[in-house]
This record gives sequence, structure tokens and C-alpha cells, in this order.
Amino acid sequence: MATGWGSLLQDEQQLEELTRQAVDRALAEGVLLRTSQEPSSSDVVSYAPFTLFPSLVTSALLEQAYAVQMDFNLLVDAVSQNAAFLEQTLSSTIKRDNFTAHLFDIHKQVLKEGVAQTVFLGLNRSDYMFQRNADGSAALKQIEINTISASFGGLASRTPAVHRHVLNVLGKTKEAAKILSNNPSKGLAMGIAKAWELYGSANARVLLIAQEKERNIFDQRAIENELLARNIHVIRRKFEDVSEKGSLDQDRRLFMDGQEVAVVYFRDGYMPSHYSLQNWEARLLLERSCAVKCPDVATQLAGTKKVQQELSRSGMLEVLLPGQPEAVARLRATFAGLYSLDMGEEGDQAITEAIAAPNCFVLKPQREGGGNNLYGEEMVQALERLKDSEERASYILMEKIEPEPFENCLLRPGSPARVAQCISELGIFGVYVRQGKTLVMNKHVGHLLRTKAIEHADGGVAAGVAVLDNPYPV
Repeated sequence: MATGWGSLLQDEQQLEELTRQAVDRALAEGVLLRTSQEPSSSDVVSYAPFTLFPSLVTSALLEQAYAVQMDFNLLVDAVSQNAAFLEQTLSSTIKRDNFTAHLFDIHKQVLKEGVAQTVFLGLNRSDYMFQRNADGSAALKQIEINTISASFGGLASRTPAVHRHVLNVLGKTKEAAKILSNNPSKGLAMGIAKAWELYGSANARVLLIAQEKERNIFDQRAIENELLARNIHVIRRKFEDVSEKGSLDQDRRLFMDGQEVAVVYFRDGYMPSHYSLQNWEARLLLERSCAVKCPDVATQLAGTKKVQQELSRSGMLEVLLPGQPEAVARLRATFAGLYSLDMGEEGDQAITEAIAAPNCFVLKPQREGGGNNLYGEEMVQALERLKDSEERASYILMEKIEPEPFENCLLRPGSPARVAQCISELGIFGVYVRQGKTLVMNKHVGHLLRTKAIEHADGGVAAGVAVLDNPYPV
């Protein structure tokens, strides 16, 4: 891969001026977060951290990631409908992981009562890194798929204008024109709108389940605004509000403050800390309803690391996507090495290998939200502690992806601009809608590039480690 913006990163005076220009443009474009001091108020906001320059990405890898997204949509949907596969896959995990066990209990209760919802909506984001091969080429390898609260579709649609601006300031108009247009929030809203329409009640609302302290509110507002432009009204509520004011009628239609709800869009509920006992009860009420959940609990379970690891087993994709060998081949090409830590010989061997070569593996719990994975010496200590305990079944091991580092300049509020050796993670947003057994929408709707300095092993933008970026196709 070409080295990128090398000479431009050496001129400190020019970097200072470009940084001022870039930050002002980011603020003007709405690349915004609330501050950590005032996460519940928009009175004072700052720009979301971003790179000064777009980062070079090989066009073929970008195209590959887009091409496989509809396959991932189909796969997540197939897993969510396969109760036997979910039960078998998660059986050891739920013995040791309370959070996954809670979700699985709700899943079982809903199945027992009978699933009331008939329209299903998936808004996901599949994340990749570019593995450096021995011959210097790069390969696309999936890190994870996010099936709940996949974020930054709103801000990612605002950042191309910022990078075009920086390049135009430098007189690089040809290069500025190469930065891809990107509007995931529009595509995500299109999926919600389709589900709302199929629900079939003109006055029903979209209920967005939000956190009390939400720094990333502008990202969410981008989707709300797209829906309002289609005359679909969104109400923002917390889980606590649902338990106080939510109710089901005899047909299990969901009402919130007396208004019927067609679609429930979760931007909360993906981490254990998001749930009190009251919140778990609210989640169960939502899941029992005939409103379209995004995601329903089965689809959230389909996004767990344990499911990801089982999908990589030989022959498993063929079972879930029968008669689709091309899709299976595209999917499998993106899989990194994934290893079960269930009790038994297979798990023992994986642990032995990881302790012997700690730099080749990552230890992952069943968690979303960044900052949960263990690497290197920390991973070895955890494995030594876990190796004789059934608790190890709540983790998986993954081959560590080693991308080729490159230089860029990272901009963060309150910190000086910093030129650093970086690596990127590419996310592709997918949308699908199913009515009964019929798939009525299956699309990719945009991308997200996040970049971080190489010393930060784990974590995304929301976790305070990565910054927003754009791919510059080469």
C-alpha cells in the first residue's frame, strides 16, 4: 500500500493551520459529540475526534467488504431464526456468562409464548481489519459483527466533507474528489422506515431506547431526522420509562405513553451495566410485543462472539445457508482464526497455544462496546486463571490481526494534533427487512473507517481510543 501523506505530515506549521481549518469545518458539518463533563446536555459540545487526512485503503478490499455485506445480513438473519443452533452454541456460555444467560432466558420465554412480531429488521455493522500477508499484500479479515446499536452511521456521513475541505485547502482538488460520498444514516433510516411501513399503522411511532447520558446523540439524531423527513415520528425513552409507562394490549401491540409503537430501535442494552432488574423486565415487555425490534433478542444473540466462533467451524455455513456456495465462499474468505474455550481437549489445546504465543491471539468475552478484549501478558494471566475453570467458556480466542501501520495525524479536543503510527478498522453497514419468511430488503448502506494509534490495542471511538476517518481508495 502506498505510504500516503508522508511529506505533509512533516511540516508542523502547515499542520497547525490545517488542524484549525479541519476542526472548524468538522464543527460546521456537525461532526459532534457532547462532552464527557456534560453527557446529558447539548449546551456545550465538541467535535468528535478524527484524522486530519483520509487513510489509504486498497480499493479491492473496500469492494470485497461491500460485496460480502449482503451475505452477512443473510447469515445473521438465518442464525436468529435457528433456535436449535443458538441453544446448542450458547449452552456452555450461558452457564458462566450472566448477561448472555439473561438475554437467552428472554429468548426462550418469547419462543414459549410464541413470537408476536411478524416483521424483522436488522441494522448491523460488520467490522474488518487489513491483515498484512507475508508477500506484503493485505487481506480483509472480520473482527466482529455488531447486531445491536451499530453506531457512527450519522457522523460517518458528515466526515467526507471535512477531508475534502482539507485537501482542497492544500490545492489537491483531484484527490479531494476521490473521497467517497457516504450516508449510512440515510440507509439505516430507510430500513427503519420499511419496517414501520410493513407494520401497517399510520400513527404508530418509532421508539428509540436511549441512554440517560448519551454523548453520541448527534449520531442518533441524524437517523431521527431522516425518519422525520419521511413523516415518521421518533420518541426517545429509557428502559426505565418503558417499565413505568409501557404496556401491551390483548393483541400484544406495544403502547408507550398511550401511543402505539411500530418499531423499537435499541441504542442501549448491549452491555451488562445497561440493565437493572427493572430494565430486564422492560426488555422482556418489548420482546413480547408485536412491535418490530431492532434487534430482537435472537438477533442480538446472533451477534455474540461465541456464535462468531462457531460459524467459523468447518461445514457450519453450509448448514445455515444451504445451496448458496458463492455466499459461503465470500463469507469464509473474511474469517480469521477463531477458537472455542469450552471445557475439553479442543479448548485445552487453544489455551496452551495462546499461552505459548501470546502475541498471536486475542481473548474476547461476550461483550460489545470496546475495551473488553485482553492481549499479551494480560491475556496470559487471564488464561492461567481461567484454564481449569468453566468460566473460560464465556470467552473465545481469536487470531490477532496484524495490519501494516501507516502515519496520520489524530485530532482530539483538548489535545495537540498528534502524528502517529496508526492502524484502521473498516465497518460496513448492512440493512435487511424480513416479513414472515420473505426477505423484502437486503442492502449495504455505507461505511465507517476508524483509526487509532498502534499502541492502543482495543477500543473504538465511543471508548475514547479510535478516531473517525475516511477511506482514500488506492
